[in-house]
Amino acid sequence: MFWTRLISGIVLLAIAITVVLLGSNVLFGAVLVISLVGMYELYKILKIEKSVPGIIGYIAAVGYYALIFFRLDSYLMVFFIGFLLLLMATYVLTYPRFRIEQIMTAFFGLFYVAVMLSYMYRVTTLEDGAVVVWLIFIGAWGSDTCAYAVGMLIGKHKITPRLSPKKSLEGCIGGVVGAALIGYIYALATGVHITGISNPKILFAVIGACASVISQVGDLAASAIKRNYDIKDYGRLIPGHGGILDRFDSIIFTAPVVYYLAVYF
Repeated sequence: MFWTRLISGIVLLAIAITVVLLGSNVLFGAVLVISLVGMYELYKILKIEKSVPGIIGYIAAVGYYALIFFRLDSYLMVFFIGFLLLLMATYVLTYPRFRIEQIMTAFFGLFYVAVMLSYMYRVTTLEDGAVVVWLIFIGAWGSDTCAYAVGMLIGKHKITPRLSPKKSLEGCIGGVVGAALIGYIYALATGVHITGISNPKILFAVIGACASVISQVGDLAASAIKRNYDIKDYGRLIPGHGGILDRFDSIIFTAPVVYYLAVYF
């Protein structure tokens, strides 16, 4: 199991690096596909992955990505309202086929998966996006690796024993410090220059630390959903890791945080 997880992790990291290096358009397509698969995994929990609400959700995700690709952000609120109205119309016209929690999961899935993950692409549209985008992975996967290592070595105090028995306070702190350090080293090693920022090394360390905190919240949130429905993994797409949501649960939260920190700093 360990070697399967390790090999899958290496392959996944190599794919992620390749996709980001190929440019924002390739990343856009990859994130769209990841979002659709992630929504399918989430919808499957409430058995709407192949039903009308689920299909409406997938179409809405494609429509949302089309709007951000063509920079039509001013239409997003109208789009979201229309999506909700269409779901509620489906609920009414097919009553009592679907339960309200199924309809709300279809609505929630668009935001939790597609909208949040879209910030992986949105970051690349910033002035220094090609550099900043790597902080998403540092804050998520880098933090996760550091937290795991520190937790295994010195972890004693459990933070959420009922939700995630293996996570310790020491591991969480190690993840934050590790992500900050990796962010600092990344800026130092690459000699990056950020427009309007005199010391990007400190900025990257701060963004790494903040992203780590949020990524750990995202990881626990995904675990909570799985515990609620008594499932171990969201899927089996990635050997040793589970589904898309099992591997990208922290990035779901990290991507928008890195984007807005980059924008406002």
